[in-house]
Amino acid sequence: MTITPAVTPATSVVAEASASGDPSALGGVADWAVGMMETIGAPGAGLAIALENLFPPLPSEIILPLAGFTASQGNFSIAAALFWTTLGSVVGALALYGIGALLGRDRMRKVVAKVPLVDLEDVDKVEAWFERHGNKAVFFGRMIPLFRSLISIPAGIERMHLPTFLALTTAGSLIWNAIFIVAGYYLGESWHIVEEYAGVFQKIVIVAVIAAAVWFVTAKVRSSRRKRAARENA
Repeated sequence: MTITPAVTPATSVVAEASASGDPSALGGVADWAVGMMETIGAPGAGLAIALENLFPPLPSEIILPLAGFTASQGNFSIAAALFWTTLGSVVGALALYGIGALLGRDRMRKVVAKVPLVDLEDVDKVEAWFERHGNKAVFFGRMIPLFRSLISIPAGIERMHLPTFLALTTAGSLIWNAIFIVAGYYLGESWHIVEEYAGVFQKIVIVAVIAAAVWFVTAKVRSSRRKRAARENA
């Protein structure tokens, strides 16, 4: 007589993860993600990641390892988790690409022209940079917190070749998703460890962005003062 292993319900995934002893392992986002996976299986993980692209505050660093942990409990296969989450990443990125394309270069320049401390000359430099390094930016941007979603918008504004955008987005997303899903799969009840390390990486990125913003504002203010002083001396 063959005994078929019981499939662990997604609700018990929450209980087991909570039993890991880390009170921060689960929260509203994790409960919501588990509910999605419980309702529609692996496609639920994909839908959660698609929404994470549109709403960056939803952390993929929680959803992905939790999907891996859920797969390890037999609710769906790790291959299904990889397929659906990567599809969700591509769908979400494509939606943001469309927003960028609808905004367009001319509208974007009109909006930027009204932003203090930002000149159209700065926009020209960014456009020139994206023209040279856009492929790398889209590919590697899919593996950097915060930029994962945002990089799709300038790609749409610049009307990046759509098949190229989709290929680079798929490749970058697959690598990022695989790292977290496989880690969650093999870590089991300790899946939340992945979130902790990812949180450190995200904080480093945030600090770097803030430092870059401070440097930019400081440089623009100094440049503005020099130009004003030069006009007064003239």
